[in-house]
Amino acid sequence: MASSDLETRAKEAFIDDHFELAVNLYSQAISVSPTTAVLFADRAQANIKLSNFTEAVADANKAIELDPSMAKAYLRKAMACIKLEEYQTAKAALEVGASLAPGDSRFTNLIKECDECIAEETGVLPKQSIEAPIAVDKAAATTKIAEPAITVSNQGTTLSSAKPKYRHEFYQKPDQVVVTIFAKGVPAKNVAVDFGEQILSVAINVPGEDEYTFQPRLFGKIIPAQCRYEVLSTKIEICLAKAEAIHWTSLEFSRDNAALQRINVSSGNQRPTYPSSKATKDWDKLEAQVKKEEKDEKLDGDAALNKFFRDIYKDADEDTRRAMMKSFVESNGTVLSTNWKEVGLKKVEGSPPDGMEMKKWEI
Repeated sequence: MASSDLETRAKEAFIDDHFELAVNLYSQAISVSPTTAVLFADRAQANIKLSNFTEAVADANKAIELDPSMAKAYLRKAMACIKLEEYQTAKAALEVGASLAPGDSRFTNLIKECDECIAEETGVLPKQSIEAPIAVDKAAATTKIAEPAITVSNQGTTLSSAKPKYRHEFYQKPDQVVVTIFAKGVPAKNVAVDFGEQILSVAINVPGEDEYTFQPRLFGKIIPAQCRYEVLSTKIEICLAKAEAIHWTSLEFSRDNAALQRINVSSGNQRPTYPSSKATKDWDKLEAQVKKEEKDEKLDGDAALNKFFRDIYKDADEDTRRAMMKSFVESNGTVLSTNWKEVGLKKVEGSPPDGMEMKKWEI
């Protein structure tokens, strides 16, 4: 069926308050026309009606990525973020949307609502008058919002019982939560991680494989600017900076979560806590196992050679390190010596492989 026919049926379902059907039809239309921004924006609206606010943010972000000048995509993103109590992110979206649709009172009214909510959170009184929205370059609009442009999951419509491709674990310290996704051998260029006020977005897109997405609404709020991640050979390690020093009883937000417990930040000897549904799970053993896997990992070619040299340098004394650096630099990378008594007395000449010769380049 053509994308336009599916879109028409989706709109009719939405008007008749059949929101789940509308989401399903929009998803089918998107599979036919994956670069049509309006389909994502309209599915975001249907997800909002179903209270699938995280999915709505994802849809709106995708619409903005495809068409940065679509005002209603910013509006729907803001509406979902307000429901998620992410007022700063919502306000940023509204300011961009207001610059694209001057005179639309919905933006100014919601900006005022966000200001009031932010003031209530911070204890700072909002300004009595709302200044004119800041003009934003439409082409750069997507860079003005600290919210990820992520691949959408259809959690609200198609529930899958399939086992996730990569497993994840987390542990926490008084000021941060560390999330580990065990994805072995994934190039860093194929990994995208973004941070919202209370949303973590991870996308792993390896050519020839189905895209993996992990987008939980987090137990507590974080500070996006202080969050970071690192792609290692066996895993992706993500450090989330807590906005408040509270104990997270789980990684993901739930209305049924137990009351938050304040952490005694002054305790310098406190060990990181490792929440788990299984009280008997040995997290120290698991961490040791992961480190052993990294240590025993078999590398090939240049990667194995570089690791070998790094290990030598790391454990060497000062003279050995000096010898390695001097010989490598002076020989243009063709000699690596650990004997400082020999290397320190003279310049190290290059020693090219058999069948090759050194060539000096004149500038």
